[in-house]
Amino acid sequence: MHGAIAMPDPASLPSPARSIDPEARIGHVHLKVADLDRALGFWRDVIGLEVQEIWAGQAAFLSAGGYHHHIALNTWESAGGPPPAPGTTGLYHVALLYPDRRALATALLRVLQAGIPLEGASDHGVSEAIYLRDPDGNGVELYRDRPRVEWPRTSEGTLHMTNRRFDLQALLAELR
Repeated sequence: MHGAIAMPDPASLPSPARSIDPEARIGHVHLKVADLDRALGFWRDVIGLEVQEIWAGQAAFLSAGGYHHHIALNTWESAGGPPPAPGTTGLYHVALLYPDRRALATALLRVLQAGIPLEGASDHGVSEAIYLRDPDGNGVELYRDRPRVEWPRTSEGTLHMTNRRFDLQALLAELR
């Protein structure tokens, strides 16, 4: 969807900073899907994202809270196509960050009520995460971060992430 652009000579430009600006954020994700209606059945009806716009039945832009889009779905190069084969490169998963445990519990309940199988659930120390797949085989992570002051650290101060069992029954108890 993007045309060719003229590029400046890199040698004529100043050297950039060594790291990305700490205020930078991951913006939005575009997913190639085989069937737009089927994908909407997952991303809109199960995950709960709101449709912002649909383009000619070939692309949909969805978000939380009215943003222009967090997830875009399109069939431009993938209509009727198969999911990516195991052992190939591509998107590992898209992660949706929920503001707190209750919101994550609500998301889990929606997934369970839709009969979508889970692939895993982990307590990473810094976050609690649930893993599943969308109808096109794309990995989906639903998670919430713990407050940064609670993140586990080594004696040297670096992060020490874990991969412990995440008690989903305890998470669902947040809804009682």
